[in-house]
Amino acid sequence: MRYRIEKDLLGEKQISAESYYGIHTLRGKENLEILKRGINRQMIKALAVIKKSIARVNADYGYIDEKVAKAIMLSCDEFLNGRLHGQFITDHMVGDGGASINMNANEIIANRANEMLGGKKGVYDLVDPIKDVNAKQTTYDVIPTAGKIATRRQTKKLLVEMKKLQNALSVFVKEQKGTEYENHPIIKHFNGFVLVLSRDAVRLESAMAQLLEINLASLSVDDPKYIKKLLINISKNTGEDFKESKNIFDTSCNLDSFNNLSSSLKVLASDLSKIAKDLRVLIKDYEMIQVTPTYENGTFVILDLIEQVNFYVLGLDTTINAALASGEMFINNHLPLVLYALFEELNSLRRVIRTFKEEFIEHTKIIF
Repeated sequence: MRYRIEKDLLGEKQISAESYYGIHTLRGKENLEILKRGINRQMIKALAVIKKSIARVNADYGYIDEKVAKAIMLSCDEFLNGRLHGQFITDHMVGDGGASINMNANEIIANRANEMLGGKKGVYDLVDPIKDVNAKQTTYDVIPTAGKIATRRQTKKLLVEMKKLQNALSVFVKEQKGTEYENHPIIKHFNGFVLVLSRDAVRLESAMAQLLEINLASLSVDDPKYIKKLLINISKNTGEDFKESKNIFDTSCNLDSFNNLSSSLKVLASDLSKIAKDLRVLIKDYEMIQVTPTYENGTFVILDLIEQVNFYVLGLDTTINAALASGEMFINNHLPLVLYALFEELNSLRRVIRTFKEEFIEHTKIIF
């Protein structure tokens, strides 16, 4: 295998010649790999959106060269199209507020941009990961903003699965009942399932709205016009209506928007677990529901899964609460853990809801 040599204040490191990450990223992997869980794909795309948006504004203000900005933006487009994701080797749970995650993005973008401009990977003479890619940014505004972008995208995916489940439950009730059963207790019970999921969806949408206020570049640029232009670019590149922080210290110091979303997810998990408990009773004790399992013992396995996801989300919510309470001023070194836990909540709930719909509700009928 061919190698290149990169240097930092600690010395030299051999890095694979084909790798787009650099020495900072490699040291982070070697020293800080605990979970062995890679960066979430939506987080990678969110970082690309941020770097692309800020490169455009930095060039307009003369902070970086126009050719450099265009190369950075093209590199970010490759991330957004699914390329180079394998170059993110940093663990998702790192200290330092996510500086290693931010630098992993900076080094990949810089090396790819250097390559586009005719340079070599590891030689940052044309595009520098800090001076150019990370210009006018800090870890403490990049990581929270990327987290908000990624979290909103994943919450939207969860809401889609919730809507599908609600529709499946509504269709199920309509197919099962005749007019003579319209007021039957079990029909009302299933209608109650639909209503509680509707309230969960409203709660999640409200929590999502709080994620639209961001502090990107507010910590490093004291120019309202610059920040306004940056927000226009972020909104354009995400399709979201992101807003300028009303109070930079509030938005930077207090990350309760993540806590609020997690609390809403915890309620959803609890409601799903209660639905699973009710269905278990209707099947075993009252024998009012018949399920055709898609595999052996599948009926109760799926209900067990829903309850286990509830336990998992409950623990993750406690972790998020503790980690956010441990921030100091505008620095929270535990934010990568918070985002990892949030992504786990969102993904596990989305998957179990889809499984519940496809493997249980669609194979169920009421016995009147």
